[in-house]
Amino acid sequence: MNGLAMYINVTLGDIDQIVNKHAPLVKRIAYHLMSRLPPSVQVDDLIQAGMIGLLEASRNYDATQGASFETYAGIRVRGAMLDEIRKNDWAPRSVHRKARKVAEAVRKIENEQGRDARDSEVAELLDLSLEEYHQVLQDASGYLVLSFDDMGVDDEALATHVSDRAPGPFEGLQREDFKKNLSDSISGLPERERLVMTLYYDEELNLREIGAVIGVSESRVSQIHSQALLRLQARLGHWMARS
Repeated sequence: MNGLAMYINVTLGDIDQIVNKHAPLVKRIAYHLMSRLPPSVQVDDLIQAGMIGLLEASRNYDATQGASFETYAGIRVRGAMLDEIRKNDWAPRSVHRKARKVAEAVRKIENEQGRDARDSEVAELLDLSLEEYHQVLQDASGYLVLSFDDMGVDDEALATHVSDRAPGPFEGLQREDFKKNLSDSISGLPERERLVMTLYYDEELNLREIGAVIGVSESRVSQIHSQALLRLQARLGHWMARS
């Protein structure tokens, strides 16, 4: 397995044991991410990067910090996969630009109207048809995985705030004021967007499964999820400006 030679003080037996026991975790995270990424991203590349992240976790895990190894490893595995995606930089600049424009439009409408921005209003402000706007949301899905991670928001943090569980042991790495803003912003999402977030981050359903639950297509779930993340990005913009 490429990249594993660096672990010179981990025996082959140790590697086999770690990989065999936690391979399902790596694959689950890879396929969960793949549901929001374009076909150009290969799941095998994510799995290989995740395996390296898994071995890094096995070397650095400290049980005295209070988290289970699987929790810690999941964070390191996901981070390694996101690094692999960044390295290949598959998202066109136009996707980044359009996503920023959507967030800015949402922020403008909500600041002016004092309520959630509607799809039709955002599309009109951007001079797009509703169909074109929904395509922008679809295209932005994978890019938003990276943009939120760069803000310090990962799936673990989103799941914690969506489901109102007690803070995890690694959540203390995030600034308290940001965590409060994130929690408040998620609580204030429109009902359908919050439901999709709950099913995706807390229940860990994939987009197809969520579509079956709420009665829409997989592509529509992807759009709703992107809209929720862009709405959060718009509402957290003032915090980002201070960080």
